[in-house]
Amino acid sequence: NKENKERKQHPTPEQMMQMQTNQMVRALMLDDATAAKFTPIYEKYLKELRECRMMNFKPRARKDAAQGTEANTAKETPKPVMTDAEIAKMLKDQFAQSRKMLDIREKYYNEFRKFLSPKQIQKMYNIEKHKGDKFRKEMRKRQGMKKQHDGRRHMPQGDVKK
Repeated sequence: NKENKERKQHPTPEQMMQMQTNQMVRALMLDDATAAKFTPIYEKYLKELRECRMMNFKPRARKDAAQGTEANTAKETPKPVMTDAEIAKMLKDQFAQSRKMLDIREKYYNEFRKFLSPKQIQKMYNIEKHKGDKFRKEMRKRQGMKKQHDGRRHMPQGDVKK
């Protein structure tokens, strides 16, 4: 369906980085000279952070067409139970990822402070945190909508038993 394809087109990671960078330049009200220094460094910073976030990312298996029917949605396969060794590895991977994220932030802090004031850097971090919180909230909202849409985990308010 051509309509669905057009609606589902998302910006590429590069386009997203460019949009984020432009938004940050505007939010920090950088003059042209500072923006010219800031832009390539901020884009590298975003790219490294994105790569770091993807370190422990495992793509989920997609449902095939047969599983998408209404009769099969109720019979979804349960998540496999993780072993203690798998959990321990997952936790260690998360620690390594957090350490790497911190290293990236510190490395780029030292770059940003060459042409941004501490207040501007703090504002940049606050904007990033706010955007991250907003993104997580939106994802939870969308997941909630999916659950309501397929009929599970949603009980109309009128049907609540007292």
